[in-house]
Amino acid sequence: MSSTSNSSRRCIGRAAAQVALASLAAWLLAACDPSALSREEIEVAKSLTLSALPPVPPDPTNRVADEPRAAAFGATLFFDPALSINGEVSCGTCHKIDRQFQDDLPRGHAIGITPRRTMPLAGVAYNSWQFWDGRRDSLWAQAITPLEDIREHGGNRLFHVRLIAERYRERYESLFGPLPDLAGLPDHAGPLGTLAEKAAWRAIPPDRQEAINTAFANIGKAMAAFERTLLPAETRFDRHVTALASGKEPAGDAAFSELESEGLKLFIGSAGCTNCHNGPLLTDGQFHNTGVPADPANPEDRGRAGAVRQVISDPFNCLGPYSDGSEADCDELEFMVPAGEALERAFKTPSLRGVADRAPFMHAGQILTLEDAVDHYNRAPDAPSGQSEIQPLDLTDRGRAALVAFLKTLGP
Repeated sequence: MSSTSNSSRRCIGRAAAQVALASLAAWLLAACDPSALSREEIEVAKSLTLSALPPVPPDPTNRVADEPRAAAFGATLFFDPALSINGEVSCGTCHKIDRQFQDDLPRGHAIGITPRRTMPLAGVAYNSWQFWDGRRDSLWAQAITPLEDIREHGGNRLFHVRLIAERYRERYESLFGPLPDLAGLPDHAGPLGTLAEKAAWRAIPPDRQEAINTAFANIGKAMAAFERTLLPAETRFDRHVTALASGKEPAGDAAFSELESEGLKLFIGSAGCTNCHNGPLLTDGQFHNTGVPADPANPEDRGRAGAVRQVISDPFNCLGPYSDGSEADCDELEFMVPAGEALERAFKTPSLRGVADRAPFMHAGQILTLEDAVDHYNRAPDAPSGQSEIQPLDLTDRGRAALVAFLKTLGP
């Protein structure tokens, strides 16, 4: 054999040895680095990124759900303060466009003060249930609920339909057809208003009530079409895991500190956060009692346990006459878990995307800081009523700091 061949073999042998040594070094480094993720852990983390987010699901109960003109009309309505009894409150009053469509307050401030805090709206189209307690089963049924709430928009059903007829007739009718004839009807009437408004509503013939209800539902369907376009933004976490999953070293703001990496490992591992905060929206969309302290202003809030009857009796639910869907589209409603102790003080799991910029936390802002929130889950106190689902985590000071550091990567 020539000397050239022997030299080539030696080069190949050295190269193979270098590759083997490099692989061994990487393995040893991973074994010694408590923050390094295994391939299995990277796959779990990848399931939490926006790359795993499926297309926005259809809403068969809303025939204009994905109509661009409806979304544009809905955006106009969403930001119009005329849709309140005092002309000062719009949906955007609490759902602020520059604050993740929430308001940083413990409880929402509109005409009055609401019993719970404003939820962010990015990704809301993926929810099966709306509000902290799930008392509405569609986005459009949710959208019209604040319009008649005395603490929010303070209006009544006829007031809102009359407003649409006066300000937006052409845009409404191009989407939904003719508005009802309101001639001879009072300015204010509705089944949920004041005593005078309720009396005026009862005096309206049933067929005209139905026409008003249909138009009122359509207001919600337009606003829902707009809200369905609100999607979460990419975060440092998404960029970090995308790099890891592709075998690249995260760089720039995608690079995590050692503490952030430890927090990610805890989040998807021993801390059990993904039991509820899973999927690309970092929420299971369900309801849990996690021992959150009572709000002194509303201590008897029962959460999901107090909402089941509401969603069943709501005339605007999936099975109601104003839904554009069929009975086959209403499995979530038909197979809803009945009320019971398991739902006592159970509230919806909020998305953790952008969580570091949304203090205070929980359904009425009872927990002030991210550090306090992590401490709450670490201690797992007893629930004010019902049974808390969580158990103490027994995290070290370093572990709690790591979780907080990781949660801060869930923003842009």
